[in-house]
Amino acid sequence: MKKSTRLALLLPPVAIVGVLAVTLATTATVNAVATRAEAAEITPYGERVPVGDRSMNVVINGDQAETIVLLPGLGTAAPGIDFAPLIDQLDDTYRVVAVEPFGTGLSDQTDEPRTAANIAREVHTALEYLGVDRYALMGHSISGIYALTYVEAYRDEVTAFVGIDSSVPDQPGGDEPIATDSLALLDTLGLTRALRALAPDAYEGLPYGANEREQMRLLTNANSAAPTMLDEMAHASTNFSDASGRRFPADLPVLLFVREADDDVEGWVDLHRAQAASVDRGEVVPMAGEHYLHHTFSREIAEGTRWFLEASRSGTLLNPRLRSSGDSGCRVA
Repeated sequence: MKKSTRLALLLPPVAIVGVLAVTLATTATVNAVATRAEAAEITPYGERVPVGDRSMNVVINGDQAETIVLLPGLGTAAPGIDFAPLIDQLDDTYRVVAVEPFGTGLSDQTDEPRTAANIAREVHTALEYLGVDRYALMGHSISGIYALTYVEAYRDEVTAFVGIDSSVPDQPGGDEPIATDSLALLDTLGLTRALRALAPDAYEGLPYGANEREQMRLLTNANSAAPTMLDEMAHASTNFSDASGRRFPADLPVLLFVREADDDVEGWVDLHRAQAASVDRGEVVPMAGEHYLHHTFSREIAEGTRWFLEASRSGTLLNPRLRSSGDSGCRVA
């Protein structure tokens, strides 16, 4: 083969690699510059409270006697804003405290390992500072796992647990590791930002204003692959493993709003029915929605929560708008 022919065959791969390298260098630079610029566009909200040598952001709405504490799912970049539709439905009846654990929303980053025990302790420290000492715990997704540790440590403060498509011990796939190294690399190279820019707005058509959607976009870019969030993802499999076989105390009222058609986890609703059956007063409400049920069913969740908490206090029957579905379940009528 002639030398010129060999060079011709080699040039296309070399050119492709070169173009790819230039492209990645460009997206990485754009990402770094945009991240710094966007930091100035983030609007403060809520209030920051001291937790150790760092600050945790909390959003408080309503001034009622009873309190509900909201805890987010893994990967929720701006919990205080994400929970806004649900807060709007609850704060006429309750004081609602939406906690943004370290690494989310406007809370600081932290070097403390993201174990369930550390997260529970930090959240409790923030609540203690605020004088919040009696409340129902309402958690989305993986907060169902953290809540087991939290209730075990602070049972005398928690009046009930309300799950929003909450994770449960021993759910299939829960103990599988998350590829955090790949996520970090994609973010550093700017590819995650580029993919988000091409994707449709996940909050479009939901009950959020334009400013709320923009702030969530900015905080998603800032937090979703930051060190604390990545560390929480890295600890997820261990946190699930540590929760294996664990239950809430039998005397804790437990209400579980659950996505009824979850193709990702086998037996999803049945797993929640089993968890509800493990306590003296447990109920399951299947809903025809997506994982973030509070985005589209905030009114129903708030209404069901009010009836459940009142019934748990008084020992009365369930909300008549919920019809029984076996010993441990009910369904939105």
